[in-house]
Parts: sequence; C-alpha cells; structure tokens
Amino acid sequence: MTAVLLSGCRQTQTEPVTRSGFLLNTFVTVTLYDSEDEAILDGCMELCREYEGLLSRTVETSEIYQINHRAPGTREMEVSEDTAEVISRGLYYSQLSGGAFDITIEPVSSLWDFTAEDPQVPAQELIDENLPRVGYEKISVDGSKVLFSDDDTAIDLGAIAKGYIADRMKEYLLDQGVESAIINLGGNVLCVGANGENPFRIGIQRPYASHNETVGVVEVEDMSVVSSGVYERHFEKDGVNYHHILDPKTGYPYQNGLTAVTILSEESVDGDGLSTTCFSLGLEKGMELINSLDEVWAVFITDDGELHYSDGMEQWLQES
Repeated sequence: MTAVLLSGCRQTQTEPVTRSGFLLNTFVTVTLYDSEDEAILDGCMELCREYEGLLSRTVETSEIYQINHRAPGTREMEVSEDTAEVISRGLYYSQLSGGAFDITIEPVSSLWDFTAEDPQVPAQELIDENLPRVGYEKISVDGSKVLFSDDDTAIDLGAIAKGYIADRMKEYLLDQGVESAIINLGGNVLCVGANGENPFRIGIQRPYASHNETVGVVEVEDMSVVSSGVYERHFEKDGVNYHHILDPKTGYPYQNGLTAVTILSEESVDGDGLSTTCFSLGLEKGMELINSLDEVWAVFITDDGELHYSDGMEQWLQES
C-alpha cells in the first residue's frame, strides 16, 4: 500500500516476532520487538478480528451491516460503545470537510467493486439513483444510539475504521507490557514506542512504483503514518484511472490533481480520517485544514510527482 517499514539498527536482546493475516479486506501484520510471547500476537490478531465483526459493512452479523439493513421506519438503533465512537469520529471528519468526506457514501461506494476480476464503471442511472441517499446530516449519535432521519441512509466506515482498530490494538499491546512494536493494517502503520534506541523508519511509497520504492522516509516514535492514494485500489477503463476515493457529490472518483496524501499523527484514527479528508479537499483546502490543526503533519503528492509539505512536516521526512 503506502507505508513501508524499513530496516534499521537495533540494540535489543530479543528477535522480533511477527504475526500476519488477511483481515479488514487487507493484510494485517503485527511485529513485537521487545517480546517473544506468541500469545500476545494471537490476542492482538483476535482483537482485530472482533472489530472486523463489529464494523464491517459486509459481515452480516456486524452492527454496521445491521444499521444498513434496518427495517423501514427505524429512526434509532442501539450500538456498542466502539461502534458509536467510530461513527462519531467519522461524522466529525464529514463535518470538518463540509461533506467532501462522507461516511454515508455506502449507497454509492457499494456500486463500485475495485477487487473484481473485471471491474466495471457503474451505470450512470444507478449512481444518479443512489446519490440522493448520501448525506452525513441524515444521521447522528446520541450516547449509544445512532439516529436516522430517513430510511435510505447507509454507512461505510472503510476510510476510518482501520485507524480506530489500530489504536485499540496498540492499547492492547501496551496493556500486555509491550513497549516496542509495529502494527500494519494494509499500509496504515502505527508505531508502539521506538525501535530499540532508535526511531522506527517508515518509507512513504512512491505512487504507482514497486512496493519498496519510496519518495522519502519518516523517522518516528509512538506515532501513526497513514496514506490515501489513487493507486491503492483502482482500475483503468477506456484510458481513465478509477480509484476508490469517491466524491459524494458526483459518485465518481476525485480528479483533483492529487496522487496521495500521507498523515503523521499520534492516533491512527486521526491519520486515517484526515488522509481521506485532505485528499478529498484537494491540495489547497487540504493543506489549509492540516495547518489549522495541532500535532498533525502531512505531505501531499501531486500528479506531477511533486511533494508539498504542511507546516513542520519537513522535520520528519527525508526525501529519497
């Protein structure tokens, strides 16, 4: 995807232990650098699996699936604390972006299948039919209740759930006494502590290049590195590149001159939400937003391959 863990010097007495699996429709990897306890890895992966069962829009027993398939006339549903929190964070970024990022995109995003063997552009009439169903103003959260103003609203947490889950996995590792680890959810990288006496070195992938080719490296401790880009899930049809970051106003992928946005933040849920939000807003408005926030940094990559830094980002990134 968009973040690559690079090797670095270590001065620890244990060898890293790793567990990988296919969850959240991506490859999930957890690596411990100061513990050899396989049970901790098992517990961490099981936690990820539990959250997938809660927040997935395709798992029929999940709370999000139940929301999206509620009975007509349902105006409120009781959900778990975690589901309420993720929806609330998603609504925050929907509001912050003025709807450029919108967690109620599901009626349109479900029309696009970027993993199909022969992906197709949805029929215009289907997009036109479902666009009126999109609008974050139609839902709200009150404690453990999700409130709806109509029957047609549906939720897709794909742009924020992985970040939230990574943060919960980090909490679990810290509770188990782990102080040095990497959580990688399909390129969403969250660092636990440092790499021995050194920071972790995370490479930012060059768009459309091989997985290990980077535009630069960030050296971080206890931070999240999350990217959104047009090359992650995409297909080409009739010379047009269709990617997974959809404009809620048109139902089609954004074409705004950006190729990727990478966010550095303390919490991965913020990196996840902001990477998509800033991509959706475009370079000028996205940069303005990032520079208005505290303790988050960004690099925007435009179609011409140029790197554009938010205030303070250059202190973190070493260009390749």
